[in-house]
Order: sequence, then structure tokens, then C-alpha cells
Amino acid sequence: MIETHELSRRAGSQREVSFTAPAPADLGIDVIGVPEGDPIQFDLRLEAVVEGVLVTGTASGRLVGECARCLVDVEEEFLADVQELYVYPESDAEPDEASRMEGDLIDLEPALRDQVVLALPFQPLCTDDCAGLCPECGVRLSDEPGHKHEDGVDPRWSALSGLLPQQDERPQDR
Repeated sequence: MIETHELSRRAGSQREVSFTAPAPADLGIDVIGVPEGDPIQFDLRLEAVVEGVLVTGTASGRLVGECARCLVDVEEEFLADVQELYVYPESDAEPDEASRMEGDLIDLEPALRDQVVLALPFQPLCTDDCAGLCPECGVRLSDEPGHKHEDGVDPRWSALSGLLPQQDERPQDR
């Protein structure tokens, strides 16, 4: 919550604030997100406008998750732009048009949640060229680039393998 009392309700008055706050629970998606309680750095400008207070700035912090291809742990930084209009409690604005202030307080969590989730990679990767996992044995292909398996026989064709001569068998031995 941000206190706006010192901003006054004069349109055009503004102030800049920088602070760190702990991340709320469930800030992210299944494969990557901000760990609960991790510090998030806010650098914001609060500007009084006729309808309320316009908040613009950035939020930055740490993302933790796993690579969508090879499941190795991934850690990276995020920078999310925040721009939200918070209308005064007595405003005639509809609830779905703008966020509403609670007295002189602004709750940034919903706007932060929206912006961070939009900034998240849909399928995070440990590297841009991650090769993933071997579909047969599960080994990480980036660790073993020359990884190969012998060609297996498709079970649907296995009955036909008896019709071919064996490699150690010569045609005249039959």
C-alpha cells in the first residue's frame, strides 16, 4: 500500500517514490514466477490528476522456475512497467474502468500481478538453443550433444523381422 496523503488532490502535483516490498504469494505461472517474500524494487512516480492518482514506473525482481525443455532450474531478472490510474473513492468511475483508492491508500498488488504475469516468458528456457531431453532415456541433450541410441524395431513390424536372414547367417546356410 502506498500513502498518497502528502500528494494532495491538486491536479499536477507529483512525487517520486522508491521502495522495496516482499512479493505476494502466487506471483507467476506454473513454470516460472517470483518466490513469495522475495524483494521487489519499485521506482514509481505518483501524479495527482483530476480523477485520482496516476502511478507510473517500474517493478523489478528475481524470477525462479524451470526450463520448459530440459527441466533444469532457471533464474533470471524481470522488469515490469507499471501504469495504473487509481480513482478517488468518491469518483463516479465504474469499478471495471479503473482501480479505486482506499482513502488515501493505493494497493499496488493487482496492477503488479497483471504486469509481472504479462512480462513472464510463456516457456522459459535455460538457453535459447536448449536441446531438451532425450525422448527415450531422459538424458539432457545439452550435456551430451552426441547422444544416440541404436535404432529400435517398431513393435508393429517386429513379426516381419523373422522373415529376414540374420546377419550372421549366410543365404546358403538356410
